[in-house]
Amino acid sequence: MDLTFTPQQEGFRAQVREWMAEHVPTSAEPSDRAELVAYQRSWQAELASASLVAVHFPESFGGRGLGWTEAYVVQEEMAFARAPEIVNRVAINLVGPTLIDHGTPDQRERYLKRIITAEDLWCQLFSEPGAGSDLSSMQTTATRGEGGWRVNGQKVWASNAQYADLGVLLARTGTGPGMRPEIGYFLIDMHQPGIDVRPLRQMTGESDFNEVFFDDAWVPDENVVGDPQKGWGVMKTTLGYERATSPRQLIIHSILLEQLMDEARQRPQTALARQRLAQLYIELRIYRLHLYRTLSDLENGRSPGPSSSVIKLYWSEMAQRMHELSMDMLGMPGIALSSTRARNYVYYRACTIFAGTSEIQRNTLAEQVLRLPAEKRPPAERTTR
Repeated sequence: MDLTFTPQQEGFRAQVREWMAEHVPTSAEPSDRAELVAYQRSWQAELASASLVAVHFPESFGGRGLGWTEAYVVQEEMAFARAPEIVNRVAINLVGPTLIDHGTPDQRERYLKRIITAEDLWCQLFSEPGAGSDLSSMQTTATRGEGGWRVNGQKVWASNAQYADLGVLLARTGTGPGMRPEIGYFLIDMHQPGIDVRPLRQMTGESDFNEVFFDDAWVPDENVVGDPQKGWGVMKTTLGYERATSPRQLIIHSILLEQLMDEARQRPQTALARQRLAQLYIELRIYRLHLYRTLSDLENGRSPGPSSSVIKLYWSEMAQRMHELSMDMLGMPGIALSSTRARNYVYYRACTIFAGTSEIQRNTLAEQVLRLPAEKRPPAERTTR
């Protein structure tokens, strides 16, 4: 395991930092959600024109053919520069790498370049009302038809689905042996008849998430990734990348911790608050090392796999502790004066649920990493995301 950056990677970092200093927008982001997506889409296109989106993708598909470490460096420098989000994060971080690993040449040719430029926006259609992290309970079906598949069912918590052109979808294609159904991994056109997207209002007042209903929606055979009865392996690739490779949460919480430490220096704090700050400083350092370990694995050709659940479990619970301390340090008068921190506190209550709950992460580690016998596992679902 290598926890350092090479001189070449540090040189690349300097180039990215210089570009960000010259190009990051200085105007405020739009408050309207649709306008914000359009703003982020334009920003991603500008990044793509400088070949700073998905630099780890092959050059033939619009990347630079660099490594995962360089992709991490770009994301880290964007976060440090307070740059707008990449609107197509689902596609860049999850769909693209999955297609590179499992897609056909035609699928890679058709989709990867348009993912980078944000010409196509994507959403992820995995969770259901009765099957959030326990995907073995999914009820959405894909039924064989002539030249493709008819999809019926419902998905939920689909980020930006109201703006998406395409979605990556899991659906049952058969009963299968034992507890797990046979599932297919599909690429679905979100603009076709038979798809109804309904935004969900969150505690923050925003509507990032959606529920999506399918009524005989169509997926042609060329949009099936891998064997339509063996989508579990493709799905695990996607989830491994989802939980393992983004440094943005590290930077967001590093910046917040610096802010909290500055506040602690300016006015007296209780001994307990100082201890909590020290603990969070240590936890952030550990989180950084977890990410470096994953980068080392990826650079050596090893996919994240189930051990990526350690990172998701770790950062999500750490983030909640940090935002709780942020609220405690503000106190009741300060909460009213800091809507951003109050909003973030409410938002991060969800981070131990999205991308797989903490309970499911522990189950995944128990089953697939530690190989614990059933009687020693937590009493939750045995087949997990």
